[in-house]
Amino acid sequence: MTHSKTVVAFFLLAAGVAAQAPAGEGLQTRERRAQADVTLPAGTRIPLILINSISSKHARAGDKVYLESVYPVVVDGRILVPVGAYVSGSVTNVKRTGRVKGRGELHLRFEQMILPNGVIRSLVGRVGALDGRSPEDFDREEGTIGAAGDKTGDAGDVAQTAAAGASVGAIAGAASGNAVRGLGIGAAAGAAAGVARVLLTRGPEAVLERGAQLDMTLDRDLYFTEQEVTFENPLERPRTNYGAGPDPTRNQRRGGLGRGGLGRGGLGRGGLGRFMQPADSE
Repeated sequence: MTHSKTVVAFFLLAAGVAAQAPAGEGLQTRERRAQADVTLPAGTRIPLILINSISSKHARAGDKVYLESVYPVVVDGRILVPVGAYVSGSVTNVKRTGRVKGRGELHLRFEQMILPNGVIRSLVGRVGALDGRSPEDFDREEGTIGAAGDKTGDAGDVAQTAAAGASVGAIAGAASGNAVRGLGIGAAAGAAAGVARVLLTRGPEAVLERGAQLDMTLDRDLYFTEQEVTFENPLERPRTNYGAGPDPTRNQRRGGLGRGGLGRGGLGRGGLGRFMQPADSE
């Protein structure tokens, strides 16, 4: 074979190998694939529990997230990921909730898994499902974890402050002999206070609490030898308590007439009371 034919054959062989390798697969992964006895396929879901909490209020892109597997993953009748495997990842994007519009959002990616026997694998994974107790919204297509909207809470704030203002105004008006006028002034002042509160406070943030459960979906195959997926006690469950997990009522507003309701002063000085003047104070 001439030199030119040898060069052509080499490039054809290299092109064939590259075509067989999945997009983005590195040399180390290709070597593992060639030596693998067992494959954990892309699309596999691994149930995890959060070790640390994350919120759109405090998180920044690049912050780490740590999790642990809570249920064994079985492929072809064999446990490949036992309970107690550690997974780490990163926050890739954060959006804080706005005062008038917009809501808090989190995007996560998973990057590494450590099996209980010490075997370490880099991986590419995303959130595939979110804890059913979580009040957050989850977009499966985009992988976005977003704070649930609270339009009902905004309307309730305005209605509660208007009603309370009307009551105070009626009392003040009755004392001055003009209850109807006092009622109108009080309702207007209360509604204004409610609107001000809605405009000046942020809505709920997107939060993943410590102890929340979610599924990680693998975006690429993982390859192992027989020895790497051999475990002494694959069904032994660690007894670590990571917390109660998400509170489904967390994003419900607790305004009303108490703290955070009609201003810091409530119905008294500095709150709605400062809007109220006697009905005959002309």
